[in-house]
Amino acid sequence: MNSFLKVIIIVGVFVLGSDCSAQISPKLSTGFNNPLIDHLFTADPTAVEYEGRLYVYGTNDTEQYEQTDKNSYEKIKTLAMISTDDMVNWTYHGTIPVGKIAPWIINSWAPSVVSRKEADGKTHFYLYFSNSGYGTGVLTATSPVGPWTSPLDKSIVDAKTPGLGDCNVPFDPGAVIDENGVGWLAVGAGKSRIARLGKDMISIDSEFVNPRPQHHFEANELNCIGGKYVYTYNIDWQDHSDWKLSDEIPSTCCMSYMTSETPLDSMSWKYGNNYLKNAGDFEGFTYTNNHTHLHKYQGKWYVLYHTEMLQDDMNMFDGGFRSMQVAEINVDEENVHIYPATVDKKGVSQIHPLNPYVLQQAETAAATEGIKFIEGEDIGNMIATSGNAFIKERMPEQSIILVRKADFGKKSKALQALLRGSGTLEVHIDNLDSPAVASITSASSDWKSLNAKCRISGIHDILFILKGDIQFDSWQWK
Repeated sequence: MNSFLKVIIIVGVFVLGSDCSAQISPKLSTGFNNPLIDHLFTADPTAVEYEGRLYVYGTNDTEQYEQTDKNSYEKIKTLAMISTDDMVNWTYHGTIPVGKIAPWIINSWAPSVVSRKEADGKTHFYLYFSNSGYGTGVLTATSPVGPWTSPLDKSIVDAKTPGLGDCNVPFDPGAVIDENGVGWLAVGAGKSRIARLGKDMISIDSEFVNPRPQHHFEANELNCIGGKYVYTYNIDWQDHSDWKLSDEIPSTCCMSYMTSETPLDSMSWKYGNNYLKNAGDFEGFTYTNNHTHLHKYQGKWYVLYHTEMLQDDMNMFDGGFRSMQVAEINVDEENVHIYPATVDKKGVSQIHPLNPYVLQQAETAAATEGIKFIEGEDIGNMIATSGNAFIKERMPEQSIILVRKADFGKKSKALQALLRGSGTLEVHIDNLDSPAVASITSASSDWKSLNAKCRISGIHDILFILKGDIQFDSWQWK
């Protein structure tokens, strides 16, 4: 997350005039799998695995976008939630209304999430977040999508917490639970600190230790890899000619890491290397702040990060609005070495085809266009409808939901969809120019499960087209 210390570097900005046309998702026509979602500006990713799905949380830049033209972050009081089981089709679970849950906060940025099974038999989730630059708050839940509650009426750590020394901006939290079930928290900007969490996960149970990261900026995160604690952080925008921790001088605003077997021993932390340069160092991207999360999922290591790709590729104005992305990353677990990853638009490969014969949510998509998601009655359930996700832009000509690589096997028989309103759900396979394979018309203000004959075989992309005043909740092939 950006702190108030930021030095702004902008390269190759393209600004549209007032006569700009409707915005087109960069994912629909290109085959790109980045950014993760294209209907919301999101940043500062963190993730947790639950029941085989990867849940990702991030700063909701869209909340700032809807109120101002520049992303100065002061309007943001929600966090975004998405999940996947194939790394390409993402389910949007809506936003966490942090400002309503914890009305004492200033803002909510840059979350870090952990979970553990507790004595009541439930999995408990702990979501730490930046309470502006002033401190770090925490929310709890027994489901990865909530409902979330605030167990404290203040930050778990703030600028007035004793023992922080010269770490007077204790935000951008990074949390981890180690192999012994002990929780740890890293915070700070310019100066950083690491401490052990209490058994309740909402208190501090040790002194604050300085891991001594040179040229520290922000974006703290913690992992446990190969028996060691891995502390990742953002190198600053300053001149690095005084660098002393390695032979390689880190690049501007890159992500680096340190390791230790004894995290409360300040002198035990050893520098590793730069594992993700700033997006602006890669072709086709502009400079922005940097924030990552490392996660091993389904046997592969991934680095989640953000860029301004969505804003730039949709030819929107330069407001500094970010979007979360993902790349595979090589991690040597035995020697605890993290190799550099690449920022790109293509993204990662789909782990497995989507199963169209189990109930799928309409908010599960690889790409969208002209779709606005509204909250359903159940926590974490969203409903698709025609609309403009970016309220300052013109409405696109079509309302499209793209799902990548669904495996229909030998042959399907029918499509079942949960709809309401007056309109039509039209289905195409692989591309918009192909003939419609199914069409379902809704004419009721109540939710109706409607069917259409639809015979498909093999693995295909699915394109759902919403026409008229229709709401779309879920679908399933029979």
